[in-house]
Amino acid sequence: MFEAILLTVITASTPLVIAALGELVTERAGVLNLGVEGMMIMGAVCAFATAQLTGSPYLGILGGILGGGLFSLLFGFLTLTLVANQVATGLALTILGLGLSGQIGESFVGQSGIKLQPIAIPFLSQLPLVGRVLFAQDLTFYLSIALVIGISWFLFKSRAGLKVRAIGDNHGSAHALGIHVIRTRYLAVLFGGACAGLAGAQLSLVYTPQWVENMSAGRGWIALALVVFASWRPWRVLAGGYLFGAVTIGQLHAQAFGLGVPSQLLSALPYAATIVVLIIISHNRRTTLINTPASLGKPFVPER
Repeated sequence: MFEAILLTVITASTPLVIAALGELVTERAGVLNLGVEGMMIMGAVCAFATAQLTGSPYLGILGGILGGGLFSLLFGFLTLTLVANQVATGLALTILGLGLSGQIGESFVGQSGIKLQPIAIPFLSQLPLVGRVLFAQDLTFYLSIALVIGISWFLFKSRAGLKVRAIGDNHGSAHALGIHVIRTRYLAVLFGGACAGLAGAQLSLVYTPQWVENMSAGRGWIALALVVFASWRPWRVLAGGYLFGAVTIGQLHAQAFGLGVPSQLLSALPYAATIVVLIIISHNRRTTLINTPASLGKPFVPER
């Protein structure tokens, strides 16, 4: 019973972690992309469609990554090249993604999906207690852990990561030092979109292997809150993602046990938890100011 709950928590948490990690890198470069929800749902429909048409869930994963990445480039063109408002553009991207995904996925509604099967690591998957939970998971779980490790090293141990953080903290000074601000931000936005697309692919190929309109169900907004909750630190994103995943699964089990609480209230628990966490964080203004990229959301035009 306990093992089954842990498995469902991991499955529910993985898309949150992946999407939040992508947005973390984007924001570290000084770009605020509120279109995570739109990119996730585009990744979900592209992954499901690709898997159905090719018969391969792994090609479906690639389709989801490409769908989210290409959709993010639209945001990049509007905000980095045309210098449109990042907040308004991100919101518009979400609305566009929800509508466009519904149109693309209309013909796939009701079709049974192709589920991405777990990959059992020899010997490790047979360990008591943790074997099946940690070492017999699907590809997206392993990728989420690899992303946490890789992004932590990239941002805080590599020269390229230092440039990304320098741009996020002061894009004017970074430009004066010869760093290509716009190019770096494009790459960060593309990476964030690819991660959001991968998170969406997990939803339609692992979490619920079928296509349902609006199946992202606000997870993109939770991923955005996770970045703030984690103070722009990858390992904290991992911890926060599993915390929110546990809340999500907890409300489902509470409904199954028939507790005398309205189902609507239980369904709102993950989003209520998000609000509570943000309120708590807002009280520690000093920590927030220290960790927030100083140029976050500010447009950059070299000629000015």
